[in-house]
Amino acid sequence: MSRLRIAAVAEQFGRDLEHDFRTVERLITTARAEGVRLLALPEACLGGYLLSLDGDSDQDAGPPPLAADGPQIRRLAALAGEMVVVAGYCEADGDTRYNSVVCVNGDGVLGNHRKVHQPLREDASYSSGDRFRAFDTPVGRLGMMICYDKAFPESARALALDGAQIGVCVSAWPGSRTSPAADLAEDRWKRRFDLFDRARALENQIVWLSANQSGSFGSLRFVGSAKVVDPGGEVLADTGVTAGMAVADLDVAEVLRTARRSMAHLRDRRPEAYTYPAGAFSA
Repeated sequence: MSRLRIAAVAEQFGRDLEHDFRTVERLITTARAEGVRLLALPEACLGGYLLSLDGDSDQDAGPPPLAADGPQIRRLAALAGEMVVVAGYCEADGDTRYNSVVCVNGDGVLGNHRKVHQPLREDASYSSGDRFRAFDTPVGRLGMMICYDKAFPESARALALDGAQIGVCVSAWPGSRTSPAADLAEDRWKRRFDLFDRARALENQIVWLSANQSGSFGSLRFVGSAKVVDPGGEVLADTGVTAGMAVADLDVAEVLRTARRSMAHLRDRRPEAYTYPAGAFSA
C-alpha cells in the first residue's frame, strides 16, 4: 500500500499580498513538517476575495491581478518545493480577470482552472472559465474547481470522467446573507457547503479535498469547514468553522478500488438516458 497524506486549509486572507504569502509559507511549513504531500489552500488566498457579492466595485479595487506565469506564482511554486500545493488567486489575462486556482510544485505550474459558475454578482468582477479538465501530478491525477462550481454535479462528474482520482475544491464560501445563524456551525449555507462536499465525493467515488476561507472579509463571514472526504462520502478530517488544517492519510488507489468494487457509479452510467427536453430551464 502507498499511503498519501493530504490536507485542506481553512484560513483568513486579505488584500495584503505580502501578508498572504507569509500565511501561505507558514501553512506550507506546518504541512511539510507533518508529512503532507498535497495541500489545498482556499479560493483567493493570494490577495483576498471580494468585499461583498453585491457587485459594488466602488468599495474596493479588488484582488491584485496576477499572471499565471508571473513572479507571484513562481514564488508559490518555490515555497511548495516537493509538495503539491493548490491555491486560489485573481488571474490576469491581458485586461481580463478570472477567479482562478493554480496547482504547483517546485517544478512550476501543474494545472490551472478558471471558475466557471459565478454566484450572485461575482460576474461584475470576473470573467467566466469554460471547462473542467483533470491533469497529472506527482501525487495522482487531480481535478480542480472553485466554490460555486461544486453546486453543479456536472462539474465534478466531468473531472471524474477525465480520470481525476482526487477532486480539489477551493472556496470563499460565506454563511447565509439573508438569515445568518448566531452560531456559524448551525448556518444553513454551512450545511449546504458540507452536503455538496460529501455528495460530490460519493456520487463520483473520488477522494475530495475542500479548502475554504475562514473569519470575515468585508460583509462576508466565511464558514471554514475545510475537510477531507473519502470516496464513500465519509468525512475523514474537518476543521469545523474555525481556522485550521484538516489532514488525512489514505491509499488513494486502494480506496478508489474499494469504493467501486461492486457499485461503480462511473461504469454504471447510462448516458443515453440523460436527455433534456427542448426549452429546458434557463434563467
